[in-house]
Amino acid sequence: MEPAYPLPRYLAAHDVLVEAFGLEEVFGRPRRIVVITGDAIGERMAGPAIRAWHMADVLSGEHDVRLVTVNPQCAPPRSAFPVVQSRPRDLGEHVDWADVVVLQGHVLEMAPKLKAADSTKIVVCDVYDPMHLELLEQGKDGDDERRRLDLLGVTDVLNAQLRRGDFFLCASRRQRHFWLGHLAALGRLTPALYDTDPTVRSLLAEVPFGLPGKAPERTGPAIKGVVPGIGEDDKVVLWAGGVYNWFDPLTLVRAVDRLRGAHDDVRLFFLGMKHPNPDVPEMGVAGQTRRLAQRLGLVGEHVFFNETWVPYHERQNWLLDGDCGVTTHYEHVETEFAFRTRVLDYLWAGLPIVTTDGDSFADLVRGERLGVVVPAEDPEALADALERVLYDEEFAATCRERIALVRERFTWENVLAPLVDFCRNPRPAADRLRGSHAPLVRPAPLGAAGRLRRDIALVREYLDAGGPTEVAKRAAGRLRRLAAERLRGNGSR
Repeated sequence: MEPAYPLPRYLAAHDVLVEAFGLEEVFGRPRRIVVITGDAIGERMAGPAIRAWHMADVLSGEHDVRLVTVNPQCAPPRSAFPVVQSRPRDLGEHVDWADVVVLQGHVLEMAPKLKAADSTKIVVCDVYDPMHLELLEQGKDGDDERRRLDLLGVTDVLNAQLRRGDFFLCASRRQRHFWLGHLAALGRLTPALYDTDPTVRSLLAEVPFGLPGKAPERTGPAIKGVVPGIGEDDKVVLWAGGVYNWFDPLTLVRAVDRLRGAHDDVRLFFLGMKHPNPDVPEMGVAGQTRRLAQRLGLVGEHVFFNETWVPYHERQNWLLDGDCGVTTHYEHVETEFAFRTRVLDYLWAGLPIVTTDGDSFADLVRGERLGVVVPAEDPEALADALERVLYDEEFAATCRERIALVRERFTWENVLAPLVDFCRNPRPAADRLRGSHAPLVRPAPLGAAGRLRRDIALVREYLDAGGPTEVAKRAAGRLRRLAAERLRGNGSR
């Protein structure tokens, strides 16, 4: 730690404090951080694995980082950090090694050490994906009892994370409101936490999905002039990502059917029909989309399906062949709190965006004028929107100019800043510190000696839990409370 002033007495005091409180140990060394995902890691990756990959990449600039997947599919591209596959029963080795554990999905259920009541390991839970809301749509084709049990299971998984975590990551302001309610219902918004941080951002931070800081560069051909039926000058509407039950590709196919009458060169390209994680099955809407396109006579002429999954580090070639990006969905609760990660690829590639209303990205597209927002399940409005972004060159150019300004907000380095800051000084959540829960009955007032003993005990506890920074945070919280009480007292006279 560098001293603030070059004064002899100050420097001497600085050295004494650094040694006495072990500040070099707290602030001077890199952390050991393990990022654990349940998703497949390889040349072809989906949202959770991509997010975990970039977390590890950004954190590895300052810390000793491992990326671990419990998925059998692990053939990673080259990286600046180790990437390993682990059986669930072997996760304990990685947990023991780490100072900080960052996890997603069902991983906590596979690491019983972290769930133990006496566990003091610092845990960061990435809850950017409200799995239980997705499951409401995904399971609609199943029987009622199976759906009920599946939903209970996923909700229990999320509850366990929300009870255990020291720091949580969500993807948007809407999600933050959602998870704050969930945390409050579980009793995590305690006086100890609130008094330390009334914003509660030290517990729950917005960390959207990100995009690369470097602009996409073509490394080869992909769609135009390559896919049979798509010419060099055709207008390509890109559907990036998978086709899942909570999306509405059927209205999109009907919109293209309307649009082809006026514009024979329109081409809709579904970028990935087969998820790279073998545990993710093809969902019913994928087959419905194929059948509808076939029935309307669009397959191979105006609608095209890539039956595999595009390699992550080659996706720019497909994106750069698009003329606009589209995402369509239904009006339901999953949409309300979703964060459509495919839209980040559209921003990265500078594609004007057409999206259904109802989610946080619709607000962004509308507010920043990045494309067109349409009502749900309205093929006529959707066809008009596609026509505007594809054939109104002035409008499309304006969208691209606006996108160039907005996308800088979403680079991985920018969006991951809250996680980077936390890992520089990781600490238990305020409500997980020993003795932080207030008594149900107000104790008798302490005398001067009692207050001194209490304060010494608290300082020791905070030093054990989070080091000098935890002491400083708690002291600042106390000063704020005392100042507020003094002001209230003066104002009542």
